Amino acid sequence: MSACKRRVRVTTALAVAIGALAAAPAAMPASPAAGTAAPVAVTASPAVAAASPPQVTASPAEVKASPATVASAPVYFQLKRGSGPHDVAPAPGSGAPVYYTAQRTGFLGVLDPATGRVQEISLGKGSAPHGVRVGPDHGVWITDGGQNAIVRVDPATRQIQSWRLPDDAQDANLNTLTFDRHGRVWFTGQSGYYGRLDPATGSLKVWKAPRGAGPYGITTTPSGAVYYASLAGNHIARIDVETGAATVIEPPTRGQGARRLWSDSRGRIWVSYWNAGAVGMYDPAMGNWREWKLPGAAHVYAVWVDDQDKVWLSDWSTNAIVRFDPISEKFDVYPSTRDRADVRQMLGRHGEVWAAESGTDRLVVIR
Repeated sequence: MSACKRRVRVTTALAVAIGALAAAPAAMPASPAAGTAAPVAVTASPAVAAASPPQVTASPAEVKASPATVASAPVYFQLKRGSGPHDVAPAPGSGAPVYYTAQRTGFLGVLDPATGRVQEISLGKGSAPHGVRVGPDHGVWITDGGQNAIVRVDPATRQIQSWRLPDDAQDANLNTLTFDRHGRVWFTGQSGYYGRLDPATGSLKVWKAPRGAGPYGITTTPSGAVYYASLAGNHIARIDVETGAATVIEPPTRGQGARRLWSDSRGRIWVSYWNAGAVGMYDPAMGNWREWKLPGAAHVYAVWVDDQDKVWLSDWSTNAIVRFDPISEKFDVYPSTRDRADVRQMLGRHGEVWAAESGTDRLVVIR
C-alpha cells in the first residue's frame, strides 16, 4: 500500500436543467433551472487535501413548475472540457457531494450539487480512473486502469491510498467495483480478471475469469451475493465470496453483450445488453430469466436500479437515459440535449439518479 501526495484543482461547474425533449440552448446559464417537458413513454415488448477554495454563491434558480414536471426535468452540470467523466457516485444524503472519475485527465472530481463548485483531486502519474463508489467506510473507492490499482480517497483529508495488482495481473484493464457484507472490495478487469481487496488486512487476491476476457460490471445483492457481467464473454457469473470461485450463468439471448448489471431489492439481477439492445433480468430464487427489448435499434450500456425498483438504463443509439417500470413494462425516455452524450454508468440515491455524460463532459441528475 502506498500513499500519494495530492493535487487539488478547483473549478466551477455550469449547471443547466433542460426539459427532456427541449432543444439544446445556444448558451449555458451559470445556474440550473428546471425544464417543463415530460419524458416520452414507450410500452415494452417482452421477449423470452489543499486549502479550501472560495465558496461559490450561485444557487439553483427558482423553478415555477408543477412538482411532477420538476421531478422529471434533468439538470446538467458542465465540467471542465476534456475531463471525460466515466463513472459517477453520489454520497448518501440529500445535497451530499457527488464524485466522478475524470478518466482522460487522471482526477477524481467532487461536485457540490447545490453550488456547482467542483474540486479535482489528482490521483497520481499515469492515472486513468474508471469506476468509483462510496464505500461502507465512507471512503471514495476507485478502479484505476492507468495505475492498475485499487485506490481509496479519504473525503475529509484527501489522503490517497493505493493497492496495486500483482505482477501476474498486469494490464488487467480495471473496470468497476462493489463491496461485500464484510466491507471487502470486489472488482473486475476486462482483460479477464476479477479480484478481492480486504482493506482491513491489505490482502489483495486476483482470479482469472473462467472464460477469459470480458468482466465488466459488478454488483452485490441485499443478501450479500456478488455477481459480475462479462461483455466479451456474453454471460454473467456469481462469485463465491469466500473461495473466489465464479459460476457462469448464461442469458437466454446468445451474443447479447452483457455489459453492466445491478441488483434490485429482491436480489434479482438486471443486466444491460450492449449487443442485443435489451435489458435482461435473472431471478436467482427461481433460476430463470426475462428479457425486454428497448425501443429502436438500441445499444444499452449502463444499468442501475433505484430504491423503488425502477430500472434505469442508458441507450447510446437514441442518445438517451431510459427508465423501465417492470410492473407496467413501459419505458420512459429522456433524450440528452447534446449529441453523443455517451452515458457509460449511472448511480443514485433516494429521489435522484445521476449519470456521467462522457461525450459532453457533463453530469446529469434526474429527480
